[in-house]
Amino acid sequence: MPTRRYGRRSVETSNEDKVLFPDAGITKGELIDYYEQAWDFMRPFLRDRALVMQRFPDGIAEDGFYQKQVGEHFPAWIRTTTVAKQGGEQDLVVCDRKAALAYLANQACVTPHLWLSRVDRPDRPDQLVVDLDPPGRDFEPVRRAALACRQLLEELELPSFVKTTGSKGLHVLVPLDRRQDFDGVRAFAHDAMELLAARHPDALTTEQRKEKRRGRLYLDVGRNAYAQTAVAPYAVRALPEAPVATPLDWDEVPRRSLHARSYTLKTLFRRTAQRDDPWAGLRRRARSLTAARRRLDALRGEAGLD
Repeated sequence: MPTRRYGRRSVETSNEDKVLFPDAGITKGELIDYYEQAWDFMRPFLRDRALVMQRFPDGIAEDGFYQKQVGEHFPAWIRTTTVAKQGGEQDLVVCDRKAALAYLANQACVTPHLWLSRVDRPDRPDQLVVDLDPPGRDFEPVRRAALACRQLLEELELPSFVKTTGSKGLHVLVPLDRRQDFDGVRAFAHDAMELLAARHPDALTTEQRKEKRRGRLYLDVGRNAYAQTAVAPYAVRALPEAPVATPLDWDEVPRRSLHARSYTLKTLFRRTAQRDDPWAGLRRRARSLTAARRRLDALRGEAGLD
């Protein structure tokens, strides 16, 4: 079997010529190559964070599966963390080196999905995420919703970042200082999005039931809970052409050419060669929700929301 070396670590790969993306002809070896090259961009977002592996051993044309528990065959040098789950504990991967990311890709882990908290304080999220998927085929409602979300967050004096999901929509993220637990963060996110929906009642909703949305875009804050995950920045998605979840600058969002799958495994590095990482220094922008909560409550009061 071929061996790829990463400093003191090495990864024996297998079946690198196996096609994982039939429509694009992308092989497992090319997936490993991509993650090797993407490591420098992904490292700040992967380190110190548990992940869930979305694996497709037979390629994306066949059913894949999500793997949480670390396999018994995983090498001892791959870092893990033990987390509580209902009825017990489980060990999850923490991908803190390039060799580990290459190893996961060799396991046909197409997409790593990350916890919203770090391993030292798993019950304290360091980010708030709003998931925006289009209610139909038109992507324009997603762009408008993301910009409206940013405007509200600016009123609350909170920084925000945006990325394509590589699948259907956009994620808007607020970096946090970990003072609040998941319940507090989720309650804040729900109340903020309820206010946003009240400001745009014909376009946005917080209704969980699809039949009540009536074509409006759902402001989804459900990821803000213990053990929930979000797709890693720069991760490949298991879809034709291998689209990539891509951090954006906010000035890119209004562009009509933008779509959730605008960037792919084959095109992403043309983008990174032309611009700096829009999410560089994200952790340094972390904020508390304490003052933002007071501002939010005042705005909700003005809007007649209790």
